[in-house]
Amino acid sequence: MLTMASNSVIPIAPEGNLSRYLQEIRKFPMLSPEEEYELAKRWKEQGDEKAAHKLVTSHLRLVAKIAMGYRGYGLPVGELISEGNVGMMQAVKRFDPDRGFRLATYAMWWIRAAIQEYILHSWSLVKMGTTAAQKKLFFNLRRLKGQMAALEEGDLKPEQVAKIARTLDVPEADVISMNRRLASPDHSLNAPVRAESEGEWQDWLVDEQESQETELAERQDMSNRRALLSEALKTLNDRERHILIERRLKDEPTTLEELSQQYGISRERVRQIEVRAFEKLQKSMKQQIVERRLQSA
Repeated sequence: MLTMASNSVIPIAPEGNLSRYLQEIRKFPMLSPEEEYELAKRWKEQGDEKAAHKLVTSHLRLVAKIAMGYRGYGLPVGELISEGNVGMMQAVKRFDPDRGFRLATYAMWWIRAAIQEYILHSWSLVKMGTTAAQKKLFFNLRRLKGQMAALEEGDLKPEQVAKIARTLDVPEADVISMNRRLASPDHSLNAPVRAESEGEWQDWLVDEQESQETELAERQDMSNRRALLSEALKTLNDRERHILIERRLKDEPTTLEELSQQYGISRERVRQIEVRAFEKLQKSMKQQIVERRLQSA
């Protein structure tokens, strides 16, 4: 257990049966945008610890959902959830409700960061370095193997090793070494998590669909970004808008040569227009964010 306030207790770690913990955190209600904003303002401006407690507990299901995604690294899910909850608390302490985004959108980074750091420091089967490339390999290897349907194949095939190495920009030798270290025997879903625990591995299985909290946060974040972009694009003239879209907003950008031929100008001139348009776009979006904050104040 951990507290943010002397009278506000948060069920920070599943003790015993994981299913029981998941049932317990479902009792905490989700917050409407208005409720969340009011509580966040009370915490930020008045230091209201009861408000902070409600913000944290309303997102414990989000933490559990994210933690479940890291259950393939050999550590008890209860411990991953505990670390994720610490990250959630850090997010609440730093959350600014006037930025225009939901707490879940902001908190997901803190939750994942806390869990990943815990795995890197605690997993005894791999003595990891701390370089960005090593972390990227550690946390993405299983995902890439899953895409190749190679999770259960032991050593990877040479072409699979090469593809992963190219995707993550790491040496092939590192991919082979990490894959062998990550390999572990299968477990029965009915096997106990620990000898002294009532919980079984099957208790960890969850719906692979995104939780309501995650979906809501991601939808709102995307909606806000699209609205900002749409308004910012209106500040550009037709040529600037077209060149920016072709160069920055398409999955396969149009080349400078193609645009120079289309407009009858040099490639350097196209590049200058692109840079100027992007600067204008950024300025407009920042101004919109400031105006939204002022309106919410």
